[in-house]
Amino acid sequence: MEPRWLKDVCRRVLWPGCLLYVVFVSGPASAIDIHTDPEVIVQNGTTGVLQCTFKSSEVVTKSTTVTWSFQSNQPDHQYFKAPYVIYYFSNGQGYPANTEFKERVQFIGDINKKDASIQLSPAQFSDNGTFFCDVKNPPDVTGTQARTELRVVLKESLPQSSTVIIIWAVCGALFLLVIIAVAACFAIKVLHNRHDYEGCTTLEGGSSDAPRPLKKVESSREGSRCTSPSGPLQVGAGG
Repeated sequence: MEPRWLKDVCRRVLWPGCLLYVVFVSGPASAIDIHTDPEVIVQNGTTGVLQCTFKSSEVVTKSTTVTWSFQSNQPDHQYFKAPYVIYYFSNGQGYPANTEFKERVQFIGDINKKDASIQLSPAQFSDNGTFFCDVKNPPDVTGTQARTELRVVLKESLPQSSTVIIIWAVCGALFLLVIIAVAACFAIKVLHNRHDYEGCTTLEGGSSDAPRPLKKVESSREGSRCTSPSGPLQVGAGG
């Protein structure tokens, strides 16, 4: 027969210890992890994609469910005070809620790939607000739903992507290089013309000290290269 004190120890120490082990060790391993984009910006009238993925330690089955909810950020909206379910997915089927999203929401994810994304088409200004994605994968049902802030804006208000910025920067750099090249060519041409003009002036100045007949010959040569500001040379009749 076991002593009474031993039973008290088992009851007061071992059982609480086992319970704590189950809670702190086994519990977190089975928690489902859900991820969404913090913010999505969509042009009004286009298709907006709300991505949602999850990680689970359990195998995905037909019992896996997805719930999308919406809470508006507009005080005059009917869904401003609390989130309202707009889409439910279960047993491989999607069930849009009987709301303003019914004809616009569509499930585009793949549960087998742990993708629970949806799309809104067309996106409207009234869709501005917070969308919540919640996934249950029994027995993995504990976890925190993820949230996405949707902003529906005009086309002019869309932020430019990094690709567009890079393209504009490259085009601007190429245009600047072309301007520099044209300016350099123009400067070289001006310097070349000035050098030719100075050469003509030097030849004309040096020809005044030469004999008369030689000056006539040199002047005819210079005429083929540049125009002299002086009048035509006159040769005496006796020559």
